[in-house]
Amino acid sequence: MRGTGAMKALMLCGHGSRDQGAMIEFGGLAEKLRTRLPDWSVEHGYLEFAKPVIRDGLDKLKASGAETVLALPGMLFAAGHAKNDIPSVLNTYAAANGLRIEYGRELGVDLKMIRAAGERIKECLRADGWQDGEPLHDTMLVVVGRGASDPDANSNVAKVMRMLWEGLGFGWGETVYSGVTFPLVEPGLEHASRLGYSRIVVFPYFLFTGVLVRRIYDQTDIVAAAHPEIRFLKAPYLGAHDLVVETFVDRLGEILEGTNNMNCQMCKYREQVLGFEAEVGLAQESHHHHVEGVGSSADCTLCDTVCTGACRTAAAAASGAGHAHGHDHAHDHKTAADHGHGHGHDHSHADSHGHHHHAAHDRAHGHGHGHSHGHGGADHHHHPYPHADHPLGPRSMRKD
Repeated sequence: MRGTGAMKALMLCGHGSRDQGAMIEFGGLAEKLRTRLPDWSVEHGYLEFAKPVIRDGLDKLKASGAETVLALPGMLFAAGHAKNDIPSVLNTYAAANGLRIEYGRELGVDLKMIRAAGERIKECLRADGWQDGEPLHDTMLVVVGRGASDPDANSNVAKVMRMLWEGLGFGWGETVYSGVTFPLVEPGLEHASRLGYSRIVVFPYFLFTGVLVRRIYDQTDIVAAAHPEIRFLKAPYLGAHDLVVETFVDRLGEILEGTNNMNCQMCKYREQVLGFEAEVGLAQESHHHHVEGVGSSADCTLCDTVCTGACRTAAAAASGAGHAHGHDHAHDHKTAADHGHGHGHDHSHADSHGHHHHAAHDRAHGHGHGHSHGHGGADHHHHPYPHADHPLGPRSMRKD
């Protein structure tokens, strides 16, 4: 088998969450992959706010004898995390440990993923009395994406929404986002409520539970209370649906076949994307090394199994006392939709952003994101989002 050496080793790379339920679900996905791939050693790890971190999983695979590791981002779409953060972590580890790492692409816009999403939406409709085959012309679909400062990732959510809208025959469809971009959930649903549909299905296009999914449902309840004439239905998120698992298996196969080409045509780091021209060629680097495993459910004593955001309250109090470390890493403002972007050179390694992502260890070359990383004071900032003053976003959802 190409590129795996004597041992077949797969590293599943997640974003991480302070929410224990989200981590249990991600671990369940890894377990499903172990069952689906009995000949492979499968480990998983996270960028931040959860343990094990990605390095821990790589350590286990290396200690077990792996010479080459195939790594997949456990993310829906390609934006900053999969384009910058994960490749940076992999490249750094590979260079320091003499391990070859080949990097695959995100789940992306995929027919299996759309089928899985369609099944989740149908589950919701059936619970409301709908039967397969009944027209949905009186029902509107609202798909909620994670939200990113990368327009390519945001546009992919809109494409998924259109495929679901047209595939299931909804009367109308709209796309909203949980943070970073616009429109956000509450104003988006307020707009949707004016269109005259008697039933609105709200579907979080998320892999797993967590703070953001609960806020999406909470804000749905807020808008529903203001519009009792409309029946709002809350569809379940994707979870480790069997078709999601199969899509990960497909991504693994793409690495082995050498066909894991990613979309460079719309990548803001490679091309002059309207409104994001200043970001062409920015350096690839991880922005999460200082919070790897920090504040995870394994360490946090402020919440039980469900993250309540108590750590943010504590951080705000510390800030008022002059002890803040400078940023709230709840990351409501970040996307779980990232992936490699290159800048006009060889695409043979993960950090080249070239979207073939072989041999992640070749070298980290950077395309500078204008981030300052003086983490003594955690001076951590991102390239400014060009529509930060948009009236329907891009602030993260209200936390109350």
